[in-house]
Amino acid sequence: MTQPAHAHPGDLLLLVGTRKGAFILHGEPARRDWELHGPYISGSDVFHLTYDPRNGGVLFAATNSMWFGPQVEFSKDLGHTWEQPDAQPRFSGDTGETVNRLWHIEPGRTCEPGVLYAGVEPAALFRSNDGGMTWEEVAPLSNHPTRPEWQPGFGGLCLHSIALDRHRPNTMWVGISAVGVFRTDDAGESWHHANQGVRADFDPANRYPEWGVCPHKLLAHPTRQDLLYQQNHCGVYRSDNGGASWQEITEGLPSRFGFVLGLHPQDPDTLYVMPEDTALGEDVGGGIRYVSEAKFRVFRSRDGGQSWRSLTKGLPQGNAYVHALREGMATDDMDPLGIYLGTVNGQIFYSRDDGDTWELMIENLPPINSVTCATVV
Repeated sequence: MTQPAHAHPGDLLLLVGTRKGAFILHGEPARRDWELHGPYISGSDVFHLTYDPRNGGVLFAATNSMWFGPQVEFSKDLGHTWEQPDAQPRFSGDTGETVNRLWHIEPGRTCEPGVLYAGVEPAALFRSNDGGMTWEEVAPLSNHPTRPEWQPGFGGLCLHSIALDRHRPNTMWVGISAVGVFRTDDAGESWHHANQGVRADFDPANRYPEWGVCPHKLLAHPTRQDLLYQQNHCGVYRSDNGGASWQEITEGLPSRFGFVLGLHPQDPDTLYVMPEDTALGEDVGGGIRYVSEAKFRVFRSRDGGQSWRSLTKGLPQGNAYVHALREGMATDDMDPLGIYLGTVNGQIFYSRDDGDTWELMIENLPPINSVTCATVV
């Protein structure tokens, strides 16, 4: 195992969670040369690796070990050493439920030091108020009246997306497969469905249900209040009113189906997706799950999804049986924008020019679960 070289403020880290541990790619601001470090937490299935810039910069990993089960682990020295919290996310009460897997860890806002959130399976949200040392279940979501009717997606009944409103500290959204998007405006004391206009093609009897849809990835734009995007099992969608209603923006893409989603942090109208095909047709879904027509294409919209452009330069356009999981795309905050895409084939492709051209950064990693960008503080 190699350890990270000394990282300087402003250096870029690409944090990679894989089925066999975590890796860190350390790049200088030009993003031309990268050093690979790891694996860390070797042998664990790292669903998500993220960086909390508060408190001097802390790495958090959502790990799932066949031996030790789901564990939050953290490092205060960029991977040199790892620790575990005093108490892991665990269900309380008499429900008999067990946390099966950890899916996502989201650092809180700058106005709430010490706060972190974790999404788990079976679908629930946990909150830490002490920098990740202890975790408490957000019970009002777990006890939502519709919970007895929640159904899992292909990957399980998982809370995989946590989107914080950067303008209103009491507002946030979560995405659950295959239930939908929930919103709270009172810091988690109450939750309501936010799925109007989202289709459920896999349920012909009720194509537009209040819940029972399947978001694959949900993101809130950091600069424009109430602007949300989601890549759903049944299309790509945009909401300009905080999830009160959704507009489908799939037209122009080769498939409604896909997992990854990336946003331009400075331009609210620019987003990136990677459509995939499915075994039973794009309306239903199934088991193929690789890029449409076996052509590795990232699609970019610069007008909020009203039109799309296929980005292919540097990406294989034939016999590309490539699949990326829901945490597989990330964008940095540099100019021009960097976009990073990790595949279950163990490859990372990236662009340093808003997606116009692409390069292979690394290959032969274990199957990649997540990629996250971080700037060293």
